[in-house]
Amino acid sequence: MATDNQTEVKTAASNFIRNIIQDDLASKKHSLIQTRFPPEPNGYLHIGHAKSICLNFGVARDFNGRCNLRFDDTNPEKEDNEYVEAIKTDVRWLGFEWSELRHASDYFEQLYQFAIELIKQNKAYVDSLNAEQIREYRGTLTEPGRESPDRNRSIEDNLDLFARMRAGEFKDGEYLLRAKIDMASPNINMRDPALYRIKRAHHQRTGDAWPIYPMYDYTHCISDALENITHSLCTLEFEDHRPLYDWVLDQLSVPCHPRQIEFARLQLKYTITSKRKLNQLVSEHHVAGWDDPRMPTITGLRRRGFTPASIRDFCDRIGVTKKDSFIEMAVLENCVREDLNEHALRVMAVLDPLKVTIENYPDDQVEEIKAANHPQKPELGSRTVPFSKTIYVERDDFMEDAPKKFFRLSLGREVRLRYAYYITCTDVIKNNDGEIIELICSYDPATRGGDSPDGRKVKGTIHWVSAQHAVNATVNLYDRLYAHPDPGGTDNHLEHLNPESLRVLTGCKLEPILAEASADTACQFERTGYFIRDSQTDDLVFNRTVSLRDTWAKIDKDNA
Repeated sequence: MATDNQTEVKTAASNFIRNIIQDDLASKKHSLIQTRFPPEPNGYLHIGHAKSICLNFGVARDFNGRCNLRFDDTNPEKEDNEYVEAIKTDVRWLGFEWSELRHASDYFEQLYQFAIELIKQNKAYVDSLNAEQIREYRGTLTEPGRESPDRNRSIEDNLDLFARMRAGEFKDGEYLLRAKIDMASPNINMRDPALYRIKRAHHQRTGDAWPIYPMYDYTHCISDALENITHSLCTLEFEDHRPLYDWVLDQLSVPCHPRQIEFARLQLKYTITSKRKLNQLVSEHHVAGWDDPRMPTITGLRRRGFTPASIRDFCDRIGVTKKDSFIEMAVLENCVREDLNEHALRVMAVLDPLKVTIENYPDDQVEEIKAANHPQKPELGSRTVPFSKTIYVERDDFMEDAPKKFFRLSLGREVRLRYAYYITCTDVIKNNDGEIIELICSYDPATRGGDSPDGRKVKGTIHWVSAQHAVNATVNLYDRLYAHPDPGGTDNHLEHLNPESLRVLTGCKLEPILAEASADTACQFERTGYFIRDSQTDDLVFNRTVSLRDTWAKIDKDNA
């Protein structure tokens, strides 16, 4: 089920859903496992959907089954083909390929005929109550509902009215088709739920052919049955809807009766996965779009530099359970750190440059310094980095009056330049405001490669780039979008946006090799973090995927 461009897709750990499927196969209840991933095309997929994708496609893969991608497109006012194409891209990027591509709209005529079947069985009726009246008649969790005055309308009248609804004779909201179940049921979902509503809305696939549209709960179960789904996997919020799922299928002449199984949805700290709130972030310009690298959307994670393997690994690590719980953001971040640590090439980049002049280095000399592409993987080879009289180092790597345990550059102290030489700071140059603008250093020519022939040791190693050869770049330092661990559980999630979620650094100095980096090239800026070249601009811009270490560990501990 994985695509060819994925080098390795491991089998997921066992869980209660996999145990059910194993038992069903062992008992010969099913000979072929059929699942589906059924998103509504009303927005971009997020990390929560990734869990469902990995579960549905992973189960099909590991049990030699099939998994359909089905768009539940029954709400045309909020749906768009843009989202359809984005979802297909995201599923494939994660490493999966569907057995068949389906749409709920493929079944509109069959759904309509099944509704007629329910009416003929006197198990559905056309109701004229408006939305407010329906809420009033429905009752509460502690009080039973009341039957609609239209509940006992004759079958003939219901068939006539439903046909006229289909013909477009009535205004939006004037009538709706409801199931006739039990207005006293302790499960409110079973109190004569709506099956069809009148809505004159242009559909991205069927155009204006239908002035009525089926409701999700009615459509979903029948679509599953028509596709011969064996196990309909959904999140826990649908557990109370399962009796309706089963009721609809029990009344109809469908080819099979899938088993609905619920699992805990993904709740990730320091983020939200509500489509409504994500849309608010985009529409109110709190972020730059659905693919903003701070967004938990798959397209945002991709642009930030998360890899398909890291997201699949994350979904495997958090597992599949029946109990909702919050997952630490550090789990997701560690997954991408571990993946990139294996594959990302190492380069040097100075994000806050401080000029260094090596006074005893020949003025016109340029050396090619050999640097490992990955210190732990010699098979990945090496590259050459130009070295000259003037270089840049990180401003934080120098301290004029340094404490004893500061092992980087300071007046009179020696430090190792990564792959190059030992240098000693001899003087500083300041501007009229007293700010340090340049360091004067000397170097030891005998220490090329970073070792001293006389055996002296230095504790500090810093990275650098040649001033003459460095390329200028903009670097976006992305961090968690929210400063609160549960922004969705607060009164106003916008009040908890992290003001430090993005810092834009201009004038950064990078190794010249990065000037030719293709879009989406991932690398480790040594001593800084993992970065990826931004795919949305031709300018040299790098986005931070994740720092080398968890900078939020203490905050998370304090909030525990």
